[in-house]
Amino acid sequence: MIDIPLWAWAATIAFIIALFVFDLLVAVRRPHAVGLREATVWSVFYIVVAIAFGLVVMAAGDGTAGTEYFTGWLVEKSLSVDNLFVFVILMSRFQVPIEYQQKVLLFGIAAALVFRTVLIAIGAAAISVFSFTFLLFGLALIWTAVQLMRHRNEEPDVQDNWLVKRTRALLPLSTDLHGGRLLAREDGRRVATPLMLVFIAIGSTDLLFALDSIPAVFGVTTEPFIVFTANAFALLGLRALYFLIEGLLGRLVYLSTGLSLILGFIGIKLIVEFVHLDVSETVPEIPTPLSLVVILAILAITTVASLLRVRRHPEERAKPGAVRKPRPREDGDTHDKDRAAT
Repeated sequence: MIDIPLWAWAATIAFIIALFVFDLLVAVRRPHAVGLREATVWSVFYIVVAIAFGLVVMAAGDGTAGTEYFTGWLVEKSLSVDNLFVFVILMSRFQVPIEYQQKVLLFGIAAALVFRTVLIAIGAAAISVFSFTFLLFGLALIWTAVQLMRHRNEEPDVQDNWLVKRTRALLPLSTDLHGGRLLAREDGRRVATPLMLVFIAIGSTDLLFALDSIPAVFGVTTEPFIVFTANAFALLGLRALYFLIEGLLGRLVYLSTGLSLILGFIGIKLIVEFVHLDVSETVPEIPTPLSLVVILAILAITTVASLLRVRRHPEERAKPGAVRKPRPREDGDTHDKDRAAT
């Protein structure tokens, strides 16, 4: 593990918060539909920032730390694309006006980063105390990979969400957006706007994604600083990336297959790590540079194969995949009524 001084942690966290605040001010102070040019500029900016940070890590530490960061960032970025699928479904199901979409995305992403930071701290503590955590993480990732492969052509029910249902039960809901606010007052009482439901759905859905992505990045490195920054810089550009590739997502028909292969590979890597540490050191570890090559190859093959498939079958559209079979919609289900109200 590399030695990260306290001032480096503080400076990095301050820098990440500053970027989030700046992004939030851009989205909230001037609600507007994000065009392709604006989305491209911001996407490139955040990719450049993430790469520049990786080069700093490489220069300040060593080649291993830099390789671990770039591999972890690539894993988190690729898994974030699957998040975007669900975000697109959420925006459509809740009929969020386009000028408010980036605000909701940013609130959800900020909440996701807080949740992931907590999970990273728990994961790092568990790994430092119990080496069999590698085994548990590995088995969890392999299970997720199998489930994602089984349900790769399905869409998760984004409204069948415990937090969303509890919000509906506990808070009176308004049909008015109230200028893009999350909470408002109507007739002297506090009500939740439709955007509050979307915010909760995005934050809680990303928390579920984190249960896969955090173990995945721990399969690349056990250094908490690299795990945290890889997650943070992967999430930072998600708002702009959403608007940039929203139209392209439907063409990535093999994305779920590729992601399941990546999760399965990292799961195997974690199990091998456990065997190396607790069973026999003669069992070789899977080196991080090899992991980077495998992940890049899977992403490249998946993307090219998807585009070729859609070119031959333009009627096909990608699905985000699900880790469990969506609940069948029953007669009298209130979801459609709630959606119509929003």
